[in-house]
Amino acid sequence: MRWLTLYARSRHAPASLAVVLISALAVWALARTGDGKPWSGWLPVLVLVAGAAAVSVGLGGQDPALERTAAIRWMPRRVAHVLLGGVLIGAVLLAVQTMDGQQTSPALVLRNSAGLMGLVAVGAACWGRQYAWTLPCVWLAFSMVVPPSTDVVTQVLTWMLLPSGTAVGTWTALVLAAAGTAAHAAVGVGGGGVRR
Repeated sequence: MRWLTLYARSRHAPASLAVVLISALAVWALARTGDGKPWSGWLPVLVLVAGAAAVSVGLGGQDPALERTAAIRWMPRRVAHVLLGGVLIGAVLLAVQTMDGQQTSPALVLRNSAGLMGLVAVGAACWGRQYAWTLPCVWLAFSMVVPPSTDVVTQVLTWMLLPSGTAVGTWTALVLAAAGTAAHAAVGVGGGGVRR
């Protein structure tokens, strides 16, 4: 139990959880200022992107050299961290939306949570935890300006805005989740992360 507490503190888990909650509540409050219509398609995605960005801060420790001295295997912990991060951001979104009596499709939340955590895991493996948030944020910004199309390439580029049940969106999210989790588990964080 003490190890888990120390791990959570070293990964900024309390601060990340607070940011996930605050960002979800902020979007919920902004959505309520409208005319009471259901959340538009991109608001749940915005909550998930903000949550993934907040969780990405904890994908690496404060001192990789110190962590290298620990006699534990980091790969399973990194995989668990990515998976739990996805569960957390999805659960917070669903919980906040129940306050409004509406709910985004759980399949869409599951797909986007997995894909976005894969993106931040790729970012952490390539550029370190401090820049891991950039990949989902840039991808979302790009997705919002690309005109919708049935073209496969366009659907891959806009996967997080596609309705649930869209095969291209689902497969893109699965590939991102698997590749990101594997890269982070194998490499750790870029720029001198822990490698075991």
